[in-house]
Amino acid sequence: MRFIVIFLLIFPPLFSVTPLYEKGERLYFQKGCHGCHGIKAEGMTAYPALAHRAKGFLAYKLKRFRDKISDNQQQEMMIPFATGLSDEEIDALSTFLHTFVDTQEESYDSSYEVWGDGGS
Repeated sequence: MRFIVIFLLIFPPLFSVTPLYEKGERLYFQKGCHGCHGIKAEGMTAYPALAHRAKGFLAYKLKRFRDKISDNQQQEMMIPFATGLSDEEIDALSTFLHTFVDTQEESYDSSYEVWGDGGS
């Protein structure tokens, strides 16, 4: 019995979504992060993937962007997005991205079969 209680105390993220995670998810879409980093935070073209990155690293980078500091010219585009973020919002975003859980279903029909002349 003690093992079950200890397990539930150590691994609560496996069984429920925390309010901090939910707030981070809302912020991710409200602030438009998904426009460049993807709806699953998987990264797109020149924009890096953010899902499952270290929470401390994500918070560090967001705080640097908020303070108008970037490491290169490409990162400068993040400054306007991060300027108005509070420490609580940065914590929520980094929690969401670090513990990202994909709950979306595939958006295409995998049973589709191609036949015919291609529609010409």
